Amino acid sequence: MSSLTALAVAQILMFFFRIVSPYDYGRALTKSLLYFEAQRSGMLPDDQRVAWRGHSALTDGQSEGVDLVGGYYDAGDHVKFGFPMAYTVTMLAWSVVEFGQELQENDELENALAAIKWGTDYFIKAHYKPNGLYGEVGDGYSDHECWQRAEEMSTPRDAYQIDENNPGSDLVGETAAALAAASMAFNESDPEYAEQLLNHSEMLFEFADKYRGTYQTSIPKAGGFYSSTGYEDELLWAATWIYRVTKDKYYLDYINQLNPGDVRGSFSWDDKYVGAQVLIAQYLPEEELSGLKSLSQYKHFAEGYICNCIQRGENNATMTPGGLLWYHESNNLQYTTSASFIITAYAKALLNATSTIECRGVEVTPEELVDFVKSQVDYILGSNPLNVSYFVGFGSNYPKKIHHRGASIISIKKNSTEVSCKDGFTKWRDRDAPNPNVLVGAIVGGPNPDDSFSDSRDDYNHNEAATTNTAPLVGVLAFLAS
Repeated sequence: MSSLTALAVAQILMFFFRIVSPYDYGRALTKSLLYFEAQRSGMLPDDQRVAWRGHSALTDGQSEGVDLVGGYYDAGDHVKFGFPMAYTVTMLAWSVVEFGQELQENDELENALAAIKWGTDYFIKAHYKPNGLYGEVGDGYSDHECWQRAEEMSTPRDAYQIDENNPGSDLVGETAAALAAASMAFNESDPEYAEQLLNHSEMLFEFADKYRGTYQTSIPKAGGFYSSTGYEDELLWAATWIYRVTKDKYYLDYINQLNPGDVRGSFSWDDKYVGAQVLIAQYLPEEELSGLKSLSQYKHFAEGYICNCIQRGENNATMTPGGLLWYHESNNLQYTTSASFIITAYAKALLNATSTIECRGVEVTPEELVDFVKSQVDYILGSNPLNVSYFVGFGSNYPKKIHHRGASIISIKKNSTEVSCKDGFTKWRDRDAPNPNVLVGAIVGGPNPDDSFSDSRDDYNHNEAATTNTAPLVGVLAFLAS
């Protein structure tokens, strides 16, 4: 079958899915990108679309003599955690790299690029010297002692860095991956900016590789919130992204020396092996990989993960009775959305190659993979035992009391009366009324393993959203909407 015929088949298939689905994936895509505007830190631009937000954290980095204004708040608080922020940006950039045409067809490519740039501009600032990177602004422990709007927060804004004496190969490696992926995303629209991103990426990769260590050893306050289990996966992930951009044999040789991992249980801000396995197995041309001794392993491990997700593998992932992939009691949907992205990206590559995979000796078509992804997305959008949309602002029956400081307090633009650190708990967090601001596009942690869910502001395990939840779904929604 020719590539044009394969593309036509894929387009017909996606049109069929769009017709039979009860959900408007294009509308969900638009809302998903709005969420990142609500999570912005710093001086907001004139074209800011989330009107209830205002400027915030305008002195970040000042005490250190560096400009660290900008970036993203990770979830329902006001800490800028570099590790999950970098993963968020990598996933947004990967969405543009793999699904740029689909984003363009849905008039969301510019908004996706803007979401990436808000993060990468910050990383450029944070990378203040070749072997130096600021990895966190704010302190999760003191931040959680207060319930305030970002625009008037009174908690400390200390900045924490990684350098030669305080290494953090995982954090630095993930930031290098984010900048390399973003370089690919901006290559056509802004080649000069893409080159700047790549330069920072390569410097950071060299830093991460030369001065090795886990970042929470150097930034202990991050460990209670985003503790890394190791840095080898980030080094592989970063080298793979940089090789994909540069085709520099140095990175191919580097990859060839690393452990390819194994069949992983999940893909997330902490564990990047699955992402690297997919990039190597499906997106690096065969002729470039002839010297990569473990290419077959990468493919075997990537497809093993996918088979387990779709319940056709040797060690199937857990599913709720209602059909949702379930990995963890705390913020489960971040793992579900990342799995959905991996399967979608792999399915698209298979469609383009008119190929299939095997799960336990049985052929599985890309159409079947897409159908599984659709089941996960539809569950999130409302096709579940409770008929709850875990995607805030989509449909009518979504969580109204999510765990989010800014959303739960009246906008400072409507009422500028100060909300103090402690008053915020009694006057806003602990009240039973819905949040005054709808955090459109946020995906909360999701249901319990029995599909139950309580819309409670106190339940941060299930009713708090994070950038790591929504970012992987951007590309998936673009694909399903096209």
